[in-house]
Amino acid sequence: MTYGIHILLATTVLASASAPARPQSPSAAKDPATQLNEYGHRMDAGRAVPFVIRRLPVNSFPGLPSEIAEELAGRGCLIPQTYEAHRPENVIHASLERAGSSDWAVLCSAQGRVSLLVFFGSDPWKPMELASAMETGRVQAHGTSSVLGFNWGIDPATPDQVHDAQSGMDPRPPALDHDALADSVIDRSTVYHYFSKGAWSLLELPQ
Repeated sequence: MTYGIHILLATTVLASASAPARPQSPSAAKDPATQLNEYGHRMDAGRAVPFVIRRLPVNSFPGLPSEIAEELAGRGCLIPQTYEAHRPENVIHASLERAGSSDWAVLCSAQGRVSLLVFFGSDPWKPMELASAMETGRVQAHGTSSVLGFNWGIDPATPDQVHDAQSGMDPRPPALDHDALADSVIDRSTVYHYFSKGAWSLLELPQ
């Protein structure tokens, strides 16, 4: 009896091993994280060049106040990441309205466009849009990669950092009393948005 059971088990195992493997469905084979990414081609000098834009969901930034996270989710925002990102980026916390204020700036990717949104802590339900562009218009070559990557990054800029950036100016502007918003094309250029007297402006920099 025991011998018969052993033969039956061995036969079952052999049959299973020889059966062709069931193909994995595309949705199961694909890493869920990659579904956030945008893949495509952009024409450059008459040829199609591949690009990839990596994005993160809003919940990748748990420090965001709930009302801001809800506003971004309602807009269908994903947060695009630059090609040099090693940690979640393009969501920043700084004192942008005035000294000591608690404000946020976010790059929101939705429906093919990227918008630079600022949320003041004094009125987080009314975001301000400082800039906007087609997402595929913000990709560029980098390093030795043959694939273009997203090039738009934002960072907080302290008064000291801005003052250093203006060191080549004559006369040099006085130091600021609160943070500015650094808006960069990675590896190329940076401008500084500054809020003062109820309006945004771009700060002067050395030519």
